[in-house]
Amino acid sequence: MSNFTFNCSDVPTETATDAGVAGAGVLLSFIITAGISLLFSAIIIFHEMRLQKEAKVIRKLLLSLSDQQVITGIGIQCVGLAKMKSMVSYHFFIIWMLSLLSTATHISTLFALVNDFKRDWVLRWLRQFFMFVNLVLSCTSGIFVLMQVMKNLQPTLPIACVWEVESRGAPSNAGISIAGTIAVIAGQCIFFALGIWYLHINNARWIKLVQLLGLLSLVAIGTAAAVRVILVSQAFGSPSVPLSDEGEKAWNFGQLLTLLLLILPLISAVEIMRGEMNVPSPVAATSDDESAILLGDGKGGVVRSSFQPNPFWGNQQSRFSKW
Repeated sequence: MSNFTFNCSDVPTETATDAGVAGAGVLLSFIITAGISLLFSAIIIFHEMRLQKEAKVIRKLLLSLSDQQVITGIGIQCVGLAKMKSMVSYHFFIIWMLSLLSTATHISTLFALVNDFKRDWVLRWLRQFFMFVNLVLSCTSGIFVLMQVMKNLQPTLPIACVWEVESRGAPSNAGISIAGTIAVIAGQCIFFALGIWYLHINNARWIKLVQLLGLLSLVAIGTAAAVRVILVSQAFGSPSVPLSDEGEKAWNFGQLLTLLLLILPLISAVEIMRGEMNVPSPVAATSDDESAILLGDGKGGVVRSSFQPNPFWGNQQSRFSKW
């Protein structure tokens, strides 16, 4: 049984490092995955929109990177919430920024691979489930960050102390920080609702506009989160809290492992190029598909994308088709 006692009355002079959530390898893994995923999403959207060709290898890579990012994003947020009675706001804030990178990754993947998710109801509902879990965890973490700013919590106290201590008075920049935190939480809720709507919408007039505006917004969000992580982390920047050592700058097997996992999607790409693995087309190959939905191709023509309904309570057409 742990001997750890939760104490908010004694303020430590410094705090221990936590390479498991703020190590150089962990941060680089999230940043690189998000950057590559956003780039691949843009390539797929513009490639299939303008050239009407399927970027099969990149689509498979993007799906693998997105799956990896959303799982690790949920995992690291669970770690942060589980350790909230010992984790300081510095580490908790970094986790929250990493959750934004995870959000940018899987929402941009949704915009680029929407037809793949529409065609398979299992993939569609799994994606919606993980999006919802990530949203709940991220909003919960955002509330802790908001309370920490509003109460001006001592940086070396555990983040859970925001519910125990009295406010020390808002700092001079509290207004901007509070407004920014609320805007990020609200933005995540908006993107979640937009993603669910986009998964079921059939109206071709809005698809390109949603893809482009959504992708641009996600690039901005991902870039801002990555820059913020780099600036405030010990691994790459200057932390705002006194740390007891420089463990977050050290490279060990755990830090290297997070980066080595990025190689796994490349194996699938090699198998595809060698013909050992097939990737289904994002559009229906024939016109006799009863669940086919017409989408504009940007040249006055149409392509067909199938929508597989949920067999338990779905129907043959998206319930948002009238929009």
